[in-house]
Amino acid sequence: MKFVSTVGQLLAIAAAAQASVLAVQDSAPQAFLQGPSTEKKHHHCTHLKGPLFTLHRNLIEIESISQNEHDVGIWLAKYLKRLDLTVDIIPLDSQVKPTKHKSKPEPKRFNLHAYIGKNSSTRALFSSHIDTVPPFWPYQVRANGTEIWGRGSVDAKASVAAQIIAFQELRAAKQLKEGDVGLLFVVGEEIGGDGMRAANALDLTWEAVVFGEPTEGKLAAGHKGNMGFTIKAQGKAAHSGYPWLGLSANDLMVPALTALEGLKGKLPKSEKYGESTLNIGRIEGGVAANVVAETSEAKIAVRIADGPPADIKELVVSAVTNATAGLIGSDGKVEIVFNGEGYGPVDIDHDIEGFDTITVNYGTDIPNLYGKHKKYLYGPGSILVAHSDHEHIKVEELTTAVKDYKKIMTAVLKR
Repeated sequence: MKFVSTVGQLLAIAAAAQASVLAVQDSAPQAFLQGPSTEKKHHHCTHLKGPLFTLHRNLIEIESISQNEHDVGIWLAKYLKRLDLTVDIIPLDSQVKPTKHKSKPEPKRFNLHAYIGKNSSTRALFSSHIDTVPPFWPYQVRANGTEIWGRGSVDAKASVAAQIIAFQELRAAKQLKEGDVGLLFVVGEEIGGDGMRAANALDLTWEAVVFGEPTEGKLAAGHKGNMGFTIKAQGKAAHSGYPWLGLSANDLMVPALTALEGLKGKLPKSEKYGESTLNIGRIEGGVAANVVAETSEAKIAVRIADGPPADIKELVVSAVTNATAGLIGSDGKVEIVFNGEGYGPVDIDHDIEGFDTITVNYGTDIPNLYGKHKKYLYGPGSILVAHSDHEHIKVEELTTAVKDYKKIMTAVLKR
């Protein structure tokens, strides 16, 4: 089922909220900066005034942490429309943003699908994501104009900007026509891929899809699999002066996590991807130091180097169950909730000449887009600075990415 609306319809609805929509311009869109403008502290360099750098900067300056991608989506939809592209909106079900005096609510979260002419079916596709991890870091130019800093400067607004400019340069050179290449920019990649899964509603097929993520300017030959789960411990609250009257959920959680720590180094390995790794990413339990904790929760992510997720699940369940079995009693419970099925290692096409290759430990939206298309993963910048307070990209990496995306797409279309 195809579930889209034209960008014109969406923008007409958004007209009432004109103040929250940025015009495509060279000046910094300060309405979307959190905190004081960085303009006074870090002057924008004059040599970063071209379409690539202006687009990249505008994307960064609009905060788009996962679940809050609406404003950058509206801005990007207008930008793509001004390039004389057809732009379709792919709403995520049940996500709407209230609008005043409008009979139809405006989608709160949506993907963008853009293409030349009227035919949405294309041979190939450029795709990346417009959401970022928290917290927001504003745009800055540093190192004498050779580095661009800010949240999303690498992951993955560099890929979005470079893909669009590469597309436009190929089109201007008359190397693209209607039906050749589309653009798909999705939300939610950082929180499990709900945006890309929604994009399957387009019911389209492609010969090849080029996914944009930071790969140090190399073609990725594959990436690790991914599995996430939450451990929930239930105890019984009591006054900390009389702990025997309750059961601490934290006392259940600690041995469970210790058991998971014991799995490190014992998880499946492979020559291509190395070791599977386990990260205890978030722990939360109890309400106060003088209260026996009634509940405790921990969120864990596993990067899988070999085998199916079911093998990891079996190890996790066994370790946690054995560690807590004698502690639960009548008042306690320990539950493991898996975030979907997960997926094993993903082998990726890398058969285009002129590129070095790399394998990466992070996950991507590649498994979330169904179909038998060839899959390529390429992008500027390093994942080693993504998701950090020092996320940044070198100017030369961004310009090189435009050239490389053109090479990749040219090779794909010649096949």
